[in-house]
Amino acid sequence: MIHNILSDKKLVLASHSPRRKLLLEMLGLNPLVIPSQVHEPITSEAPFRQVMRHAANKAAAVAALLPLETVVVAADTIVVLNKQILGKPDSPQEAKDHLKLLSGNIHKVYTGICLTHKGKTLCAHERSSVEFAPLSEAEIESYVATREPLDKAGAYGIQGYGSQFIRHITGCYFNVMGFPIHLFYNMISDMFREDT
Repeated sequence: MIHNILSDKKLVLASHSPRRKLLLEMLGLNPLVIPSQVHEPITSEAPFRQVMRHAANKAAAVAALLPLETVVVAADTIVVLNKQILGKPDSPQEAKDHLKLLSGNIHKVYTGICLTHKGKTLCAHERSSVEFAPLSEAEIESYVATREPLDKAGAYGIQGYGSQFIRHITGCYFNVMGFPIHLFYNMISDMFREDT
């Protein structure tokens, strides 16, 4: 189990996401949080490549500040609808625009995770499909008024108020939250296979 593998190691989360920290704590971990200041531009690159590149850049930036034996974990999540990437909204109006696009449609959520330890780097990604129920203007207005959508890729949080609008998920629920736990477990197991 992850908490056993990492029991004697210093873990740093290179993210300011309270959800990722909460999920790591749920696994019995107590990471030090050092958010990276890396720019995450949306490009025409394939979504799975973007999230892994962003996660790798975040991990490398934070790892450069720390002793080599520190385990650094970084992640990046994007929402994709019909090849259009919906990032974190810059305003309530952009959040409403994102939600109108998601309403009644199926979109993909991609999360890239990157680990670094003693000069070794391991990156991977997860993809889930999420089906939204049709949303009325009033529902969108009411949801944006909670301010929950404003710091989340795609302008919704599946673990909060946004859960009310999700009809169906195919794939990892935790990926939609922004941190696919089973993928993380596999990566940690692979990275420390020689130690176990």
